[in-house]
Amino acid sequence: MVGTKTGKRKGKKGYDPSKFPVFAVTVDVVILTIAAGRLQVLLVRRGAEPYKGRWAIPGGFKRPEETLQEAARRELVEETGVEGAGLLTQFGAYGDPGRDPRMNVVSVAHLAVLPEVGDLITGSDAAGAFLVPVSEALQGSVALAFDHARILADAVERVRADLDLTGIATLFVGPTFTLTELREVYEAAWGIRLDPSNFRRRVVGEEGWVIPTRRRARPGSTGGKPAELFRAGRRWQQGSPVRRSRPNVLRPGSSAREGRRSPATAGKRLT
Repeated sequence: MVGTKTGKRKGKKGYDPSKFPVFAVTVDVVILTIAAGRLQVLLVRRGAEPYKGRWAIPGGFKRPEETLQEAARRELVEETGVEGAGLLTQFGAYGDPGRDPRMNVVSVAHLAVLPEVGDLITGSDAAGAFLVPVSEALQGSVALAFDHARILADAVERVRADLDLTGIATLFVGPTFTLTELREVYEAAWGIRLDPSNFRRRVVGEEGWVIPTRRRARPGSTGGKPAELFRAGRRWQQGSPVRRSRPNVLRPGSSAREGRRSPATAGKRLT
């Protein structure tokens, strides 16, 4: 799907637009990040009807003069203050009758992953914005407006599949990262635990995945030798060093951490 600019409608002889169904186009933007070792999604609390007070994916109506990408970026900034979301990828369109009680609405969903979202500042019709664990949103602990639970589920499945096939894992971490930070991306998204030694052999032992920076991360609160910092190599353009189909990478008898936290304490609150 490719967004195109919409100019002023020029009437043509014999063409009557009123004979066709009227519907609106919206954009929804799923922003995913890793925080506290968990896959988190940026949600806003709706400040207007319908679904006033409910959680929702940031988004809104496309303006006639905007492309879909322009509308997605504008809505994201207006509702959350998040700018520079990098590559916004369209991953689905949703137009079931009745999905929006206001009118017939088709929404084009976009996905972006970020190392961190930064400071959140509400605006537009959003009453608040938080990072919320994806598991809580998908399991119903956090009720979402419209069909946003379906949209979020599709976005998460897209990321899980892309982790197998692309270098999307590097978009979750900064320009430099530790192997632990990189490993936590897979663990949080796939809901599994990976054996650290096997993971290191896959990523460091095979040439081209990561490049040592000869620098180390800041010391942690528990002390000990700071971890090495790496940057992504060119081989990520060809795929991923870790695949769910390789069982020897998993740590036997373990699963990803799944604590329970409320949305108010799960991430950064608006200021």
